[in-house]
Amino acid sequence: MPMGHTTTAEAGSGGLTATEHRLANGLRVVLSEDHLTPVAAVCLWYDVGSRHEVKGRTGLAHLFEHLMFQGSAQVKGNGHFELVQGAGGSLNGTTSFERTNYFETMPAHQLELALWLEADRMGSLLAALDDESMENQRDVVKNERRQRYDNVPYGTAFEKLTALSYPQGHPYHHTPIGSMADLDAATLEDARQFFRTYYAPNNAVLSVVGDIDPEQTLAWIEKYFGSIASHDGKPAPRDGSLPDVIGEQKREVVVEEVPARALMAAYRLPHDGTRACDAADLALTVLGGGESSRLYNRLVRRDRTAVAAGFGLLRLAGAPSMGWLDVKTSGDVEVPVIEAAIDEELARFAEEGPTPEEMERAQAQLEREWLDRLGTVSGRADELCRYAVLFGDPQLALTAVKRVLEVTPQEVQEVAKARLRPDNRAVLVYEPKSPETVEDARIPEDPEREATVEAGNENDEETAK
Repeated sequence: MPMGHTTTAEAGSGGLTATEHRLANGLRVVLSEDHLTPVAAVCLWYDVGSRHEVKGRTGLAHLFEHLMFQGSAQVKGNGHFELVQGAGGSLNGTTSFERTNYFETMPAHQLELALWLEADRMGSLLAALDDESMENQRDVVKNERRQRYDNVPYGTAFEKLTALSYPQGHPYHHTPIGSMADLDAATLEDARQFFRTYYAPNNAVLSVVGDIDPEQTLAWIEKYFGSIASHDGKPAPRDGSLPDVIGEQKREVVVEEVPARALMAAYRLPHDGTRACDAADLALTVLGGGESSRLYNRLVRRDRTAVAAGFGLLRLAGAPSMGWLDVKTSGDVEVPVIEAAIDEELARFAEEGPTPEEMERAQAQLEREWLDRLGTVSGRADELCRYAVLFGDPQLALTAVKRVLEVTPQEVQEVAKARLRPDNRAVLVYEPKSPETVEDARIPEDPEREATVEAGNENDEETAK
């Protein structure tokens, strides 16, 4: 039986606890009991994302995520979905710059099934990986790119801003979806080698949260995962470090069939896991986190030059984080009018800092988001994996809000003054092809993009249901 240790509830953890264990093959296991409802969440993070890809094979991490749902030695075809959903559970997987994750939420009495399914594909996916499944999922991913990126208004904005923000050759220069050319170029042997390199127990963290018996859960994990061989040879990710400030304003104008002019910008911000990143998160929340924010009040309510204005943080651990600004103009308002107002507000904020009321509201908003994530078994399982994979300590998930609440107004002002500057941003300006497309000023905001920017998950690519 694997050895582990139990933590006691720390101040600021909401009374939540977690135990950590490690199997002989290197698999890290995190368990958190919660008997409030009769459900259990299983979350498995592999330490591989698009930052591990090489030139000419972008999108391989995301493509492989899809292949993980195409069957394994004991589970044929679409059986993984069928078994989980037939047992009353839900499931999915996502790929980001820094990780790939798979997750199920099950009735508590079906926990063993979820563990067996994850172990079977970790240990035996190559037995089922063939040309047919490769071609099937290649087409699925290419169609996903068309639907979510190429054929929707502003769909390639994140991809363009990422390429502007991170220089050519940088591991974060491309997004997880990859290019059509690289998806076409990926071979079956590429996929098999990818699995051999990254899909090993010693490159993964498994968390189980909910109405569980820890001793029985560990016994199942040892039974199903313990015999899977570890393997070495995983290359270290390429260095993602960059100067704190870009040093110039990068700019691109895009003329497309879009419903309104738009100004989008990406600012280079501190790495995730640092106090400065928490300060940056608070700064962006004051400036653009919802309808009480400074930019929304200025552009939408007061000036009425925009119909939507938001500022969110994409946290990254292996590279500078990205502050994502997204403003849609109202009617025939020109982008320079919007840009001047934004720069005025950012300069004022850098000079004055947040008011006590703004600071309190922003900290409360981030605290609520933390509670939302940890308030569900699936959200807590994901957070425990995140902190284990990216920062080496799952316990940090339980006290993250404490660190946010300790940030001072002075630190928020300092990071805004140092980073929210014109010479530290990449700018994307959208101009409609046809003048008539801007006649209806009150366009509906894209709910998916709005939600992902708020949550900082703009980089996630989900598998097709």
